[in-house]
Amino acid sequence: MSDLEHTHNTLEINRDLGTMDLHPQPGGGFPKFLKKPAFWFFILTMMLSVYIGQNISPTWTADRITLEAQVDEQGAYYMLRNKRRDIENPVPYAEATLHPEQLKQLNASGQPPEVMEQYAVHTTATGETLYYQLLAKKHWGPWSLLPALVAIGLCFLNREPVTALLGGVVSGGLILGHFDILDKVLLPNLATTTAAGMLILYLWLLGGLMGIWSRMGAPRAFAELMTKHVVKGPRSAKLVGWILGVVFFQGGTVSTVLVGTTVKPLCDKENVSHEELAYIVDSTASPIASLIAFNAWPGYVQAFLFVAGVPFLATEADRIAFFFKSIPFSFYAIFAVLSTFLLSIDKLPWMSKNMRTAIDRSRNQGLLDAPYAKPLAASDLENDNIAPGYTPSVWDFFAPLILLIGLAIATFLIFGSPKVRWAFGAGLLLAAGMALFKGMSLLDLIDGFGDGMKGVVMGSVILLLAITIGAISQETGGGNYLVELLGESLPYWALPTFLALLTMIMAFSTGSSFGTYAVAFPLAMPLAWAIAESQGLGNPMLYMMVAFASVLNGSVFGDQCSPISDTTVLSAMCTGCDLMDHVKTQLPNAAVAAVLAIIGWTLTVVLFAA
Repeated sequence: MSDLEHTHNTLEINRDLGTMDLHPQPGGGFPKFLKKPAFWFFILTMMLSVYIGQNISPTWTADRITLEAQVDEQGAYYMLRNKRRDIENPVPYAEATLHPEQLKQLNASGQPPEVMEQYAVHTTATGETLYYQLLAKKHWGPWSLLPALVAIGLCFLNREPVTALLGGVVSGGLILGHFDILDKVLLPNLATTTAAGMLILYLWLLGGLMGIWSRMGAPRAFAELMTKHVVKGPRSAKLVGWILGVVFFQGGTVSTVLVGTTVKPLCDKENVSHEELAYIVDSTASPIASLIAFNAWPGYVQAFLFVAGVPFLATEADRIAFFFKSIPFSFYAIFAVLSTFLLSIDKLPWMSKNMRTAIDRSRNQGLLDAPYAKPLAASDLENDNIAPGYTPSVWDFFAPLILLIGLAIATFLIFGSPKVRWAFGAGLLLAAGMALFKGMSLLDLIDGFGDGMKGVVMGSVILLLAITIGAISQETGGGNYLVELLGESLPYWALPTFLALLTMIMAFSTGSSFGTYAVAFPLAMPLAWAIAESQGLGNPMLYMMVAFASVLNGSVFGDQCSPISDTTVLSAMCTGCDLMDHVKTQLPNAAVAAVLAIIGWTLTVVLFAA
């Protein structure tokens, strides 16, 4: 191929993909990126962020936490996680720097408070002595939501989550006055225990285990076992796909790739349409991961759940326990998994017209795709990657998985929260040990480990950016602003619907449930607590669980149905389905499950939380 032909083909590919071409076009004219709405949206919002940070003073408020104080010869104190905390230098509440009246004067003058935390004491009319902990917080009014809006807007325009999340991070940093985004924003948030823990779990342990499994041929050995003893027709072939989706409960891209590539040959033989299989693969990825949560999800999500003054969200262990207690309210995930099971046995009562057409076409005409379809290539993902000379065994799959699940459940029962990193580390070590014992070379083992890590690098980048934008959203006070705006005006029964619809739109537009969690949870959880307190709900913890579940599940729905989601694309790719055919056949069925979930959340808070 000549250089001219190569250049021409490159330009054609760039135009087809919608990528930015930084070079002027032949014959003059502006570079393509100057014609992109996303470029001007980014420039204008960054200028606005700088203006807000430099010219608009934040509004200061304070959380007032009533302490269960005790007094002894050493003074007043309270217990936190079985440790004594002295109440140092309490001041009369009316004279406290963080008293609402004092803060009003400071806000009028545009000055920040002198202290960010303060203890206060107050004597009631009945003579009771109360001790408070006062925590300063701030927001920029509606401008506090700008980082989240930038992330959503950029993803609408670019249809890509990494640049969208990074744009939201930069916007939040500029509002906070941090022009050195690398050292003042990214580095402090990425150099945390939470970020390091996610990187070790998701990139090293999960990616490494999947890569070693691939070299061992473990998933294919399991699929062949199921084929030999279970598959007898279209129903049983689909049921194997559903079972695999449940077994690979880690969710996300790993689940879709493993399930899709292992079950596709079985379903193709039995004339199962690619639309059916793609729906089963996609709808048993994230929904299953949120239900069988002995995986990376609780450790990631808990970082965004802290709400000042809420005792059952005080520590990481408390928040992980809260995650597990909330699982029964994940109504969308339950209905989504149930829907795919009913589809597998041909008993789904709310099947969409497009799906019925696909089933009829494949069964009666033998056409796995519509005549006009352009299936995404999956051949590169179907190739075996088994190490030379290695004989796969189904125990290569079962033994590490049993150890992983068993250790996660055992530590949950012993410590109150699962030690997920212990579980994945043990599973990884066992898989590696079995591979070496059965004759795999150390070089092949390390190559498999590296290939597995490569497969989750982009997911790791998205996770780290999501952690950062979640922290930025908390610092800019978007949740604080929503609490003041809606805390007393939004009916308590309407909050789950509001949160579900909000996160559905966010995740659909960004293609990322994890990115949506980082933006939505810091806004939603303080709002739910404020509504529960201001409207005097009798069971605030249950109300918080339903609010949590509506955000968790709304994000899963949006991610699952979005045509720009990595799991949606991979589900179509690994099953050989046309991407938009997958979206069009899946969306109506998922929408029915979402409506049923919203009804369930509303009835739950009305009947049991009030």
